Amino acid sequence: MEQVSSNLLLIAFILYLVATFVFAGAVSRKKFSTDKQMARNKKWGKAGLIISIVGFLCHLGYFIIRWIVSGHIPNSNLFEYATYFSMAIVLAFLVIYFIYKVNVIGVIALPVAALLIAYASVFPRDIQPLIPALQSNWLVVHVSTVALAQGVLAISFVAGLVYLLRSTDQTKPTKQTFWLEVVMYSVLSVIAFVVLTFSFRMAGYETTFTWVEKSGEEAKVVYELPALVGPHEGEIVKGNTFGPLFNVSAIIDAGQLNTVIWSLLGGLVLYILLRLIFRRRVAALIQPLFKNVNLDLVDEISFRAVAIGFPLFALGGLIFAMIWAQIAWTRFWGWDPKEVWALITFLFYAAYLHLRLSRGWHGTKSSWLAVIGFVIIVFNFVAVNLVLVGLHSYA
Repeated sequence: MEQVSSNLLLIAFILYLVATFVFAGAVSRKKFSTDKQMARNKKWGKAGLIISIVGFLCHLGYFIIRWIVSGHIPNSNLFEYATYFSMAIVLAFLVIYFIYKVNVIGVIALPVAALLIAYASVFPRDIQPLIPALQSNWLVVHVSTVALAQGVLAISFVAGLVYLLRSTDQTKPTKQTFWLEVVMYSVLSVIAFVVLTFSFRMAGYETTFTWVEKSGEEAKVVYELPALVGPHEGEIVKGNTFGPLFNVSAIIDAGQLNTVIWSLLGGLVLYILLRLIFRRRVAALIQPLFKNVNLDLVDEISFRAVAIGFPLFALGGLIFAMIWAQIAWTRFWGWDPKEVWALITFLFYAAYLHLRLSRGWHGTKSSWLAVIGFVIIVFNFVAVNLVLVGLHSYA
């Protein structure tokens, strides 16, 4: 059953990639008359929708089977949460598509979902029993609601990014072109993370550090990438390494910080290679896909996604979280890194709605806010989970 679950997730990943190219075909321009062009785009869009639905059903099948096998909802670790987050994005995209019939959203939403599955696959995927802290019905209520909310908010990011890619003048360097390239570089860094992790894993690379905790107990961490950063007072007991170049404080997870640094360096290499090969900005390279985009429509989609996702996040990320924290830790709030960034996310999207509804921030300003909001979500998901040590480190 577990193998069937894994196969269904792999099929979903492949179908999302296939649907991405189909949707890209639906928005590309051909030398047809307007009527023929519309008929062609509609046909390709329908094909992309069908493939996406089949992929989502496979994804849902993976989720249900893993739930049955494990005996608990599969969102208790990074592998499970990332795949669940990916499924939430696709679900939100399908709902948006049935409402607005916009093919271009699939060009970005589906590869983001596929990239999350690839990202998840580098983490341990073995089914393990829940630790005592997670043995609660609030695991279903709190985490599921947060993931669904973030999936909806991801569509706001997708629509906002489409707006910026379509409206930005790429003929001259500006602040907007610079920051769009930063977004493109960030995506490439995630791709680099997946490629580097699998490459070193296939090569059998492994380095183990050990150190003594304040309690007197020995702790260890295993690196799957060459050690640029070492743990506090850590010593190498297994494997070969040319480092570490420096050690970090005990409040930082050195192994995960090392992975983040390698990801950023790998993303930089990929970005430079693309610039050298195509001699254009990465955003300028993909901009032609979005020439026919209705800016007002994607701006509307971005806003509606926040209007739906924000109250969901407030419910799951704050209210349900505080109730569970009171039950588990006898306090509603403790300034844990995860709690702090959940509050930052809530306040940011509250500011987004205020600026949109009261100050009239539409178009470019609103789109940048949608992009920044998703950056905060990703930072919370990646950096806070992996690098900072806190009560949520088990996730």
